[in-house]
Amino acid sequence: MDGKLAAPLKTLLLVVRGAAPDSAGAFDGEDQRPIVMSLTLAALSPVESRRCGVVIAQNVQLGPEVVIHHPDLVNLYGCSVGAESRIGTFVEIQKGVQIGERCKISSHTFICEGVTIEDGVFVGHSVVFINDVYPGAVSASGELQTESDWSVVPTRVKSQASIGSNATVLCGLTIGKGALVGAGAVVTKDVPDYAIVAGVPARVIGDVRTRRDASAGV
Repeated sequence: MDGKLAAPLKTLLLVVRGAAPDSAGAFDGEDQRPIVMSLTLAALSPVESRRCGVVIAQNVQLGPEVVIHHPDLVNLYGCSVGAESRIGTFVEIQKGVQIGERCKISSHTFICEGVTIEDGVFVGHSVVFINDVYPGAVSASGELQTESDWSVVPTRVKSQASIGSNATVLCGLTIGKGALVGAGAVVTKDVPDYAIVAGVPARVIGDVRTRRDASAGV
């Protein structure tokens, strides 16, 4: 992902469920085949963006051929997404997040500030990342917290790792290269390269390479 991100406001591929827009910009909704549309965010004013249903902030950096299947149903701001990555419905990606190339981020996933996801990572449905060890709504004085009241604790997911649906990833840890996190796991510490982890809290239960070889009859 180093140096390969496009400049902000590059062309985004929009996959729309329905027919192509008519001359008035409307969709008849009869044809449910996916359609890939090319749209340059820089060319849109805030009003035009709302009319197109695009809720992606203009400070988002998108690599070539990024696909966001329902741009009206995501919340992206201040993040970067590498080339050919796919973003599902109801995904939120916060400021400062870096997502590598050819990643798949499935629907209903929350990726908070402080998370770095390297190339070729799969993130299942409803995965949640956390960036604060001791979260709270108010300060010691009872006032609502501001950014100055807490510090972001970073998390890294290394290349080609896979995170199963409904997993929760606590902060300050690394998920290793090619590792597999089981569905519903709560990851509380570093995951070694190629390890399979599952459970609450997540524990190592195998090695991806060994399981893959066994299933292939090697």
